[in-house]
Amino acid sequence: MALDQQLIVSHAFAVLNETGLDGLTLRRLAARLNVQAPALYWHFKNKQGLLDEMATEVLRRAMRDNIPLETLTRWQDWAAAYYLGLRKTLLQYRDGAKMFSGTYLTDADLFAPMESSLRRLTGVGFTLRQAVVGLGALYSYTIGFVIEEQATQFAPGEPNPQYDLTERDKRVNKDMYPLAAAAGAEMFTQHDVRFAEGMGLIIAGMAVQLSRSRRTV
Repeated sequence: MALDQQLIVSHAFAVLNETGLDGLTLRRLAARLNVQAPALYWHFKNKQGLLDEMATEVLRRAMRDNIPLETLTRWQDWAAAYYLGLRKTLLQYRDGAKMFSGTYLTDADLFAPMESSLRRLTGVGFTLRQAVVGLGALYSYTIGFVIEEQATQFAPGEPNPQYDLTERDKRVNKDMYPLAAAAGAEMFTQHDVRFAEGMGLIIAGMAVQLSRSRRTV
């Protein structure tokens, strides 16, 4: 079987889902492909290069597989759908958000959706800086949320026992810290609802900023 980037990345996702990000090494990936590790260096000079290509593929899949954004007329609906779709895609991979964060996109064609996103916001009245700050806040929120979410659940149906609510209740003194005790159920359950609520706060703040900008014009 010819060794190319597409094949390597495909198997890298399989290793990621089996072992998590810490277990994804070029040596382990080479063993899975039945090649020597140096063979991988023809395609990726190090693990970071591999992660950059994996993250780029994740973004391609997010753009391809989620709701067609051009069908949404309100910028608020578009922004929500974009980051709901990104979260959905990241959750398909063990440690997906950790793998994705801090990477360098390798495909220049992905500047097209960035350009479309910025045009969407500047077209309704945001300045370019406001659009960049707003999208950056939504992006950082999404990545951070999913990193924390995936810490509580290694994979679908595979919860992290460290975050078991029953065990947490035993550790928190309810008399001294009643709100902290009650917060556990809010912090570690209903991820879909909490993500949407937090994203709504950011989008509402962007809407207020846009309204103020329009009044000063």
